[in-house]
Amino acid sequence: MAQPGSGRAVTVSDVQQLVRKKDEIEAQIKAYYEVLEDQKGVGMNEPLVDVEGFPRADIDLYQVRTARHNIICLQNDHKALMKQVEEALHQLHAREKEKHAKDEAEALAEAMNQNQSLPQAFARVNAVTPGSPASISGLQVDDEIVEFGSVNVHNFQNLQNIATVVQHSEGLSRQKLRETPECDCNPQRQKSARGADTKALGWEGPSGL
Repeated sequence: MAQPGSGRAVTVSDVQQLVRKKDEIEAQIKAYYEVLEDQKGVGMNEPLVDVEGFPRADIDLYQVRTARHNIICLQNDHKALMKQVEEALHQLHAREKEKHAKDEAEALAEAMNQNQSLPQAFARVNAVTPGSPASISGLQVDDEIVEFGSVNVHNFQNLQNIATVVQHSEGLSRQKLRETPECDCNPQRQKSARGADTKALGWEGPSGL
């Protein structure tokens, strides 16, 4: 078992072993107190001589002295052990806190990397008409449009660009969607909408769509 302050990190198993030792010591202390109770309830401080100064004949002096001595030793051991338990718990909590902070930092870094790797959107859907081709294809409010046919963030100027693609698609167009974090969906997906009509959508984009 690793002791607090030693080179090896303290584990939960080490703490459990310390607690078991503590329980054992407490049980021994209790047993010795019961010995004193059986000796006329002499306790830890009652005199062992009678009023005339002679050793008491109504109790087993050897048992009483032995029990008192052992109780004192065990109480000292218990105090030292409780300090070890406290230090071990402190180490465990500190390590757990450090691990939690590290996990959060790694998760944040991963999320930032994912966001940086996603294509940039040029518009956001703010309305979808029920029953429209866009609705049937699975388009949802707050979906971000990163590509609509040949239109993307690099060449998008206004809504007419989208209408032009629809007019020349002959009933079939494909959209690549990146959803906002609130959607809790696959961060990048591709959907198709047959005969997508821009009038069925509400658009938000850099050009005030």
